[in-house]
Amino acid sequence: MSMRRVNVIILVLLAIAFLIIIQRNLLNLSDFLHKENPDAGMILPFESELSPTLKKEPVRKGDEIPVLITAAEERLGATVAAMNSIYFNSKANVVFTIVTLNDTVEHLKVWLSKTKLKNIKYKILTFNPEILKEKIPKDPKTAEAAKPLDFVRFYLPTFLPDAEKGIYVDDDIIVQGDIRELYDTNVKPGHVAAFSDDCDLASAKAIVRGAGNQNNYLGFLDFKKASIKKLGMRANTCSFNPGVIVANLTEWKNQNISQQLDHWMELNTKEDLYSKTMAESITTPPLLIVFYRRHSTIDPLWHVRHLGNTGAGNRYSLQFVKAAKLLHWNGHYKPWGRTSAFTEVWDKWFIPDPTGKFHPVRRHAGDK
Repeated sequence: MSMRRVNVIILVLLAIAFLIIIQRNLLNLSDFLHKENPDAGMILPFESELSPTLKKEPVRKGDEIPVLITAAEERLGATVAAMNSIYFNSKANVVFTIVTLNDTVEHLKVWLSKTKLKNIKYKILTFNPEILKEKIPKDPKTAEAAKPLDFVRFYLPTFLPDAEKGIYVDDDIIVQGDIRELYDTNVKPGHVAAFSDDCDLASAKAIVRGAGNQNNYLGFLDFKKASIKKLGMRANTCSFNPGVIVANLTEWKNQNISQQLDHWMELNTKEDLYSKTMAESITTPPLLIVFYRRHSTIDPLWHVRHLGNTGAGNRYSLQFVKAAKLLHWNGHYKPWGRTSAFTEVWDKWFIPDPTGKFHPVRRHAGDK
């Protein structure tokens, strides 16, 4: 080997060694700066190239946006998917309040701490079903509908005691827009909450009718009962869906909304006020009574519903579903179940359970 070639090899090796030394020095400088100011969240320009895992999520600024969601053990994957979609589609300072039952707390904590949701702001609260004693029917036919966590929305100020305004969402939703837009929904003076009217779209009326004629008050309340008659409500008034609520919590407390809802629940156990043609909800009727013509409205794109009803969800075009800010699989068919419309949208936000307890039924069946 010629002396010239040896010199070239030596120069190349020296150059490589020099670059390695520079890289290590830069990384040591980065570690030093982080130790000196660990809360600053500083990311040096070269960090994302040399060590992608060190890249931090941008700090979320602005007022907190309280979002309340429930977490039932058998539907825990739904709660996680909904939270994932809300958080990562927004740059807002979202703070979750997750209400569950005692036997689900540990499972939920593991799911959040072992996945990419570990850095979100949240608190877990438990719901005591005893609060519903003497307020819901004992009829075994309604037992399936009387799930304790469905009534959490009746007591929003209890679970969000420090918030002046908040959002409630069912677990079977996916958010595709910035949740701040929903939070900024105008709740008119004197109103306590905003809901989506079931007649807010021309297409929605046909879809709801196809799902069981549940788009007016007559579908939920028995207008032959004296207690309902004397309220003077019109039976053909358009109903609303309480799966998404934007609430003025200060006004909620001032108007004693939770106590009013309790009153109508208790009265129903004595007088059977709900319509016999009602589908499955026993939480909607008290809300319809208390908020009769006293609620504001949510932008229709912020609550596109009925994706879980037979055939109804399939009537939406793919373009419309993509444009929707919030999708709701209300109805019997859930996107983690065997069959549902637009399951691929839900799948995008589902995070596998690190404990292995929860599996989307269709996916689990296909894996075997």
